[in-house]
Amino acid sequence: MSPSNTRAARGRSAAAVAAVALSTALLPVTAAHAADASAPALNAATTSAFGRIADAVLTDRTAALLDTPQPAARTSLKATGGVRLASALATSESGAVSSLRGTRSRLAALGEAYTAADTKVTVNSAKLHGRTATVQVTETTTLTYARIRGDEPATTGFTAHHELTFTAGAEGGWQLTGERLTDTGPRPVNEPAPAASATKVRPSAVIDAPRAAITYPAPAAPKNLGTSAPYNYSAMVTYAEKYWKNYNTAYRKYNGMGGDCTNFISQSLFAGGWKKVTSSTQEYGTWNSGTSSDTDTWIGVNEWSWFTQTAKRTTALANAYQMDLGDVLQMDFDKDGSKDHTMMTTYRSSSGVPYLTYHDTDTYRRSLSSLIASYPNSAYYAYRS
Repeated sequence: MSPSNTRAARGRSAAAVAAVALSTALLPVTAAHAADASAPALNAATTSAFGRIADAVLTDRTAALLDTPQPAARTSLKATGGVRLASALATSESGAVSSLRGTRSRLAALGEAYTAADTKVTVNSAKLHGRTATVQVTETTTLTYARIRGDEPATTGFTAHHELTFTAGAEGGWQLTGERLTDTGPRPVNEPAPAASATKVRPSAVIDAPRAAITYPAPAAPKNLGTSAPYNYSAMVTYAEKYWKNYNTAYRKYNGMGGDCTNFISQSLFAGGWKKVTSSTQEYGTWNSGTSSDTDTWIGVNEWSWFTQTAKRTTALANAYQMDLGDVLQMDFDKDGSKDHTMMTTYRSSSGVPYLTYHDTDTYRRSLSSLIASYPNSAYYAYRS
C-alpha cells in the first residue's frame, strides 16, 4: 500500500499528454525485478510507480474537460526505468482524451464548463500472479464549476474505483496493459462509456414511467418545498449530501451486487418522510428495508420505479430540467427498456439546472447537463417525489 499520489489537473494539455507523454511514460522499477526478470516481484517502490502512472492516466483524462488554456506537454514522466503504457493502451487513451474533448464541447453547448480540477489516486492493493500484477486504486476527483450563469455550486466531485493490469516484460520492465472502472452506475465525467446492461421485462400489473425530455430551458413546474409540503425535502438533501461518500453503516450496501444507487436513494427518501410498506397484495407493492433483508423495490432500479408509480408515491415530470430538491432521476443508458441508475436532485440553480448526488460511482452535485453531455443518446426518467 502506497500513500496517495496527488497531482492537480489545472494547466495541462490533455491531448498532448495522452498522445505523447503517456505513450512514453517511464517510471522507476524495483531493483529486485531488474536483477531477476524471470521472477518479477512487488515492493513499495514498484507499487508506488504503479500508482503514479494510474494518477497520470486519470489526471490527464480530467484535464481534457477543462476550459482553461493548456501549455505544452509535461516532461515529468519522460525518465528511464521500467513502467510504461503498452502501445495499445496508449492509443486507447489518446482516443479517450479525444472523446472527452467532445464531452467538453457538449457541456459548453449546454452552458457548463470547469475551470480547474484535482485528481488524487490511492493504491488500495497490488497482487502478483506470475508475470501479471493486478492493482486496485481509488480515484478522488473534484472539479470547479465555471461561473457561467452565476448560480452554479462551487464544485462537483466523485470517488471512483479502478482495476489496473500490469504485465512484466522479458527485459524486466512493467507495462500498463489494462484499466477498467469497477463501479456501476453512470461513468464519471472523465471515463469512457460503460457496457450495455441486460434488459429487464416490466410486469404487466405495474405502471411504468414515461421518458422525460432533456431540452433546456424547461417549462415551469414549481414544487412546494415549504413546511406544508408532504415530505421534508431538506432532510432528503441533507441525508444524501452527508452519506454520498461516507456510507451510513446502519444500512446494507450493494456495490458488489448490482450497485447501491437505488438503496441510497431509498434511504434518502425515508429520511425525508417516506413511509415503509411491509405488506401488500400487489406485485411490487412493498417498499421496506428490514433487519434481515431489503425489498427489491428498495434496492432495484426498475422495481423502485414500478412501486413508486403504481403506488402514486411519485409523478412523472415531462422534462428532466423541471426537477427540484428531492426529485429523482433515472437513466436507461442504452435505451433497451431497462432503467440502469437512480439519483437524487440535491441542488437546483436559480437558472433551472438540477444537480444530482448518487452512489455508484459516488458523486456529489453532478449537473444534469454533465450527464446529458456524457450520455446524449440515453433515455431519462424524472420523478417528482
